Amino acid sequence: MATSVVKSTSNGGSFKQFIKDYGWCYAFIALPLLLFLIFTVYPLITAFVMSFQEYGIMESKFIGLDNYKYLLKNEIFWKAMKNTTIYTLGTVPVNIIITFFLSLMIFPLNQRSQTFFKASFYLPAVTSGITMSLIWLWMFDPTQSGLVNIVLGWFGFDHQLWLASSKSALFSLMLMTYIGGHGSGVILYLAAMGGIPKSLYEAADIDAASWWSKLKNITWPLLKPTTLYMLITGVIGSFQVFEATYVMTQGGPNFATTTIAFLIYQHAFEYYQFGLAAAEAFILGFIIIVISVLQFKYMASDVEY
Repeated sequence: MATSVVKSTSNGGSFKQFIKDYGWCYAFIALPLLLFLIFTVYPLITAFVMSFQEYGIMESKFIGLDNYKYLLKNEIFWKAMKNTTIYTLGTVPVNIIITFFLSLMIFPLNQRSQTFFKASFYLPAVTSGITMSLIWLWMFDPTQSGLVNIVLGWFGFDHQLWLASSKSALFSLMLMTYIGGHGSGVILYLAAMGGIPKSLYEAADIDAASWWSKLKNITWPLLKPTTLYMLITGVIGSFQVFEATYVMTQGGPNFATTTIAFLIYQHAFEYYQFGLAAAEAFILGFIIIVISVLQFKYMASDVEY
């Protein structure tokens, strides 16, 4: 009896001391945690349950895996997955290469010049995606007022139906990222290049190493953590591409630019098939998680953090 009383007193004292030492810490994170549970965890759980229902505005019923079975047999769904995959493979690696070489050209400049180019390349990133899409919609105008066709006309090329042809519509969306999607990457690469010890380059100069040799054996290997981060975030972002498709093509022509994110929007807010949209969203989330895990597993083995 005496032993249990001592333990109770000891535990009570420890708990009081714990509250005294850390109570304010938990009090400060209580509100953010509550908001996270209400606006993130609860909607996520609700959407997961919804994916197993035929969910309508007026009523809903449980249908098990029927939504997932329907999607796996649906040609438009697979078309959207194909378009999204092509868009990802065609934009992420190319943009990383372009961003890397832009950073190589900017890094030797003085600080003021670097700041100018950082701001210039980053400006599209802080501009609304809808605004950028509207600007590109004008640039791709198939008439004589479209800037891209005007430039092609200077070199004797015929005007192209950039967004109206199923052969060029998806490439046109990819072209947008080639020209204006490098701001964040340039800043990250320049910061990482600034962290490479200059003594490594000085040792390479003593050995009369060429520019290419220094790039291949010093710069590129030491930038692998930054490249891996850009690769993972780039894949995640490209699999969720929506704004450009919504503003410029509406998924057409003939579903040539229908991406999985745009298909989710259509099923949810145009056709009011919320259960089907929820199932598509979880399939997309699962694919992104699997790809990210594989990238970490097979590409981060020789990366030092």
